[in-house]
Amino acid sequence: MHRIRRVTIRSILLVAFLTVGLSPAIVLTALSSSRTQATMRAEIEQSLSSQAAVAASDLDKQVFERLQNAVTWEHLEVMQDLHIGDVDKRLSTFLANMRQRYGGVYLALHAVDLQGRIVASSQPAAIGTAFVARSAWQQADLQGDIVTVEAPHRDASGAEVLVLRLPIASQFTEGSLGQLVLVIDWRLAARELDAGTHDSRAVAVVDREGRIVAVSRNLRARVDAGVSRIAPDWIAGGGRLAQERDGAPLVDGRVIVSQMRAPGRGAFAGFGWTTLVLESSDAALAPVRKMALAFLGLLLVAAIATIVLAFAVSSRIARPIVALTDYVRGFMREQRAPEPPPASGEVGELTHAFTRMVDDLEASRQTLVRASQLAAIGEFAAMMAHEIRTPLGILRSSAQMLQRDDTIGGESRELIGFVDSETQRLNRLVNNLLDRARVRAPQRAPENVDALIARCVAMLATQAARQGVTIEHLPAENPIVDADAGQITQVLLNLLLNALHVLADGGRILVAARGDDDTLILELADNGPGITAADRQRIFEPFVYRREGGLGLGLAVVKQIVNAHGGDIVVDTAELGGALFRIRLPRRAPAA
Repeated sequence: MHRIRRVTIRSILLVAFLTVGLSPAIVLTALSSSRTQATMRAEIEQSLSSQAAVAASDLDKQVFERLQNAVTWEHLEVMQDLHIGDVDKRLSTFLANMRQRYGGVYLALHAVDLQGRIVASSQPAAIGTAFVARSAWQQADLQGDIVTVEAPHRDASGAEVLVLRLPIASQFTEGSLGQLVLVIDWRLAARELDAGTHDSRAVAVVDREGRIVAVSRNLRARVDAGVSRIAPDWIAGGGRLAQERDGAPLVDGRVIVSQMRAPGRGAFAGFGWTTLVLESSDAALAPVRKMALAFLGLLLVAAIATIVLAFAVSSRIARPIVALTDYVRGFMREQRAPEPPPASGEVGELTHAFTRMVDDLEASRQTLVRASQLAAIGEFAAMMAHEIRTPLGILRSSAQMLQRDDTIGGESRELIGFVDSETQRLNRLVNNLLDRARVRAPQRAPENVDALIARCVAMLATQAARQGVTIEHLPAENPIVDADAGQITQVLLNLLLNALHVLADGGRILVAARGDDDTLILELADNGPGITAADRQRIFEPFVYRREGGLGLGLAVVKQIVNAHGGDIVVDTAELGGALFRIRLPRRAPAA
């Protein structure tokens, strides 16, 4: 047999609140995170592309300036000294001055004749030596002047150089006099590329075939280790691009690469070099991951806040319903639970209606139990009256006959007197039991309650004075009420006697009457030990008593008389410190 799973209103509300609260938060967080990551990635790629453009432009500028220097110097009149072999050293002095003027950009400047011999040089030790030219790598056409460029390489001293060669035209004859050779310190390219690089970002310049032209310092170790080329797909497509790929052979791991093709300058179209800016994907995307973690943290905080709020709100909404359910369930199990806390709205109205219904049912049940008990008492009393009064009458008659016998001595006569008096007492007890157990319908008529109170106080004045108890009476402005004078007197006497039974010397009883046009309220208070909250629930039930020798019927009869008059009676704590009995009676009897 399958067990039916009980779904509570709290769980339904909790799921609803979590769904409504978390779903938008998750969607908004995902969208925000995605948009932010895309924006940050675009900014990273933009930064790499900008640096590639700047590096390409700066390197082009440096090379273009060197080409302009070569063309400008080749057209100077001093270059014609090659006709005479620079016998006066004027050309060598010019070359030395130019090398010094450019502050180490040039490692050497040579003038080479047609036989390949260095005729003039910025380095005197090189004059007269042979110049060994390397194969042409690039050529630059500057408005008719063709400059030959050798590939970057290490010279005999181990320096990284870039060599430019330009023919020196003769102004006096046809053809050339030789070549102007510019040996450039290629470390200037590395210095240009080093700007803006760091441990995770590197720059490399390659030609159209993928051969490495220059690299920043953090790639120098790879070049020194023999890496001289990269795959053509690194620069496929040309232009300004950013892509993520494997960084081998330049770096280990994944990298984001941005490239920029050298645009050239003026009449110089450039050598077709491509500048690559590489950054480790882990380092580049670290801010993106941090942002993703931040969004995840915000989502977690929002989720926790939503869960806490959902629990609080669902509990707040469900609490009165759960309390009402427990209250009704306890009533059904005859385990009276505390009344549900007050609530607002429809739930409050439902709680109020259920509470009134349960109170009415409880009052009906108690009334039925009390009536059953009193009925049992009445039957028992009637049986006792029938069974006990007959033998009591025989005993009393026999005792009275024996008392008339003159032959009986004094001691026996005394014993016979005890029998007579005790049978009389037993008869009174039986009559008292019958009177307490049977309450007749009230015969209501206008009565002065103050007068009834004063009469009861007068009847008990002697007993009160003997106990040292003071009885005070506060009269009402309008003491008239429709009531059965005998029964109300019985009620007042029972309450006053109960108070006298628990008070000692110095005790105080206060009886007051007040009310409005429709209701008269009688209050009887004392400064005795009071009645505990637990006893108040059962004090009006038959056979419940707190003093030794009591029958527990007095207050049960009191309540029955008050209810028969259409009123009610409650017990509370008096301002005097003891018990307070409050009786509410309607002023007028209901129509028949």
